[in-house]
Amino acid sequence: MVSKKVTIIVPAYNEKPNIKPLVEEIKRLRAKDRKRDYHVVIVDDGSSDGTYEEATKLSKKLKWLDVEKHRANLGKTEAIVTGFLASKGDVIVILDADLQYDPLEIPLLLEKIDQGYDIVSGWKQGRYRKRFVSTIYNNLSRMLFRIPVHDQNAIKAMKREVLEEIPLRKDWHRYMVALAVDRGFKATEVKVTLRERYAGESKYSGKGRIFVGVMDLLSVKFLLTFMKKPMLLFGNMGIVSLGLGFLVGIYTVVMRVFFHHGYRPLLYLTMLLILAGLLLFAMGFLAEVITTLLERMERIEKRLK
Repeated sequence: MVSKKVTIIVPAYNEKPNIKPLVEEIKRLRAKDRKRDYHVVIVDDGSSDGTYEEATKLSKKLKWLDVEKHRANLGKTEAIVTGFLASKGDVIVILDADLQYDPLEIPLLLEKIDQGYDIVSGWKQGRYRKRFVSTIYNNLSRMLFRIPVHDQNAIKAMKREVLEEIPLRKDWHRYMVALAVDRGFKATEVKVTLRERYAGESKYSGKGRIFVGVMDLLSVKFLLTFMKKPMLLFGNMGIVSLGLGFLVGIYTVVMRVFFHHGYRPLLYLTMLLILAGLLLFAMGFLAEVITTLLERMERIEKRLK
């Protein structure tokens, strides 16, 4: 079954020189792929270079182009959420504004959607300046989340219900495939051509982003693993703490009874470890209650939708 209505969401932050060439390429896509109706939403994420004005000028001439605006730079994830709220398609495509991805290759992703997949990620082919960092990041992602794709950070296409169900926090657009797979959606990939940025500078450079990316990676892993079964984390930590407290306590008693040598700090350490173990168990039970309530709220939300 061919996806008839497709919305292309284009997050844009200080991308004025790229907007018109991008729209021209999407025009060629619409002319070439007549079997689908393409709707485009450009989301200006608090730009200061006139990106919004440039996009708005073009939208006045094109019925299939809508423009949304953030008052401040909120990040790509929020731009995707804003674009999704303004979308009309049954299938959503996330396309960067820098023209590194060719809009004419979008049908390659949509063909996989038509075959029954829920989310399709592009696999970048070509020269990539951040290849080393990207390779480490994607290898860690495949290892932690067991996802069937080589690259999470490229052009993507997905069914509408994917964005409706997955949780998206700041910068979590990078883990959409992992979040979707965790919810039971079927994922795959297609090779796409990576081109040089048309104009402007990358918004994702800097060593600080590597640290942020790793922390986000661990946060998502925690959410997908331990938030479902929090006792798995807190319970195991509690058992370790109680076990260490028990061993230190035995050592303290043996030293006192058989060698007549008391060492008060060991007694305090025993008490600390045992109390920490009990507190961790209590935190685990509370987290289980919170998780149960969240699951019930999600079920209610689905019914209301």
